[in-house]
Amino acid sequence: MGSEEVGNRQIVLNDYIKGFPKESDMSLKTSSIKLKVPADSPNAILVKNLYLSCDPYMRSRMQKSEGGYTESYTPGTPIVGYGVSKVVDSAHLNFKVGDLVWGMTGWEEYSLIKAPETLFKIQHTDVPLSYYTGILGMPGMTAYTGFYEVCSPKKGETLFVSAASGAVGQLVGQFAKLLGCYVVGSAGSRDKVDLLKTKFGFDDAFNYKEEQDLTAALKRYFPNGIDIYFENVGGKMLDAVLLNMKIKGRIAVCGLISQYNLEQPEGVYNLFCTITKRIRMEGFLVFDYYHLYPKFLEMVLPLIKEGKITYVEDVAEGLESAPAALVGLFSGRNVGKQVVVVARE
Repeated sequence: MGSEEVGNRQIVLNDYIKGFPKESDMSLKTSSIKLKVPADSPNAILVKNLYLSCDPYMRSRMQKSEGGYTESYTPGTPIVGYGVSKVVDSAHLNFKVGDLVWGMTGWEEYSLIKAPETLFKIQHTDVPLSYYTGILGMPGMTAYTGFYEVCSPKKGETLFVSAASGAVGQLVGQFAKLLGCYVVGSAGSRDKVDLLKTKFGFDDAFNYKEEQDLTAALKRYFPNGIDIYFENVGGKMLDAVLLNMKIKGRIAVCGLISQYNLEQPEGVYNLFCTITKRIRMEGFLVFDYYHLYPKFLEMVLPLIKEGKITYVEDVAEGLESAPAALVGLFSGRNVGKQVVVVARE
């Protein structure tokens, strides 16, 4: 490709936001880029982005914040997130032209990645490449480490998963079923509840929007209490779960999506249960566990190929569809893992 210059469409954040994100908070712009790593970027690689991942944590990067675990986006520059890319030029010894990788990249057609050491090379291409934004990427690792490493699960235990039809929740439930747990999930529509029961094999599921009393609903599904809660929601759901936990129950705090767009987060009132029931509640970040990725692949790839794990994607076509896809996460519009296709090769 040499030093050919091409247009590079990009999704940029217009300015820091408050409240629910809107499509108009982002713009589609076109810049130009040379398809060659610049001489002043030793060890960098240039990639063509194929698939982009929409993830709830990205909301926190759209506001000015200090002390978070990820940096705020810079208005006027491309949004950054997980993606699957193909190397088109490389100044790094470990990456060659044609390599497929997943990891952090820009929401644009081409990205110059100056620290490619953080990327994972894709060795297994006998599964859909888009899976590396989800089941074989960050969400899959999140489900795996949160369930096996944080929850310390045992066969026969009861597990509740909130936001259960999302990229992480659908996998946590299936991992738990494979281990021999009793699994119930909550979701925000009847279609998603049906999906949990018919496609993902959950023992039961309910639409939290149809429940007047979440505490009573959980008591109905877990008359003897919950051993493990995989927390994706926070707020009122967490409060109801605390009242329904068993003694020495475990809560893995993965996300709090109900709180991300509130200027004043909701309080949690039943924390005294953590004392009376000796509950262990632990937040975790997937970054701390990436050293387990080879072990994770060893377990999950055969399960996918043998059809023992099912995975659902919600696919948006074209970079221009990315803002709507990201915003849709916060109203529960997506069914399964939200992926944006930028290019297929």
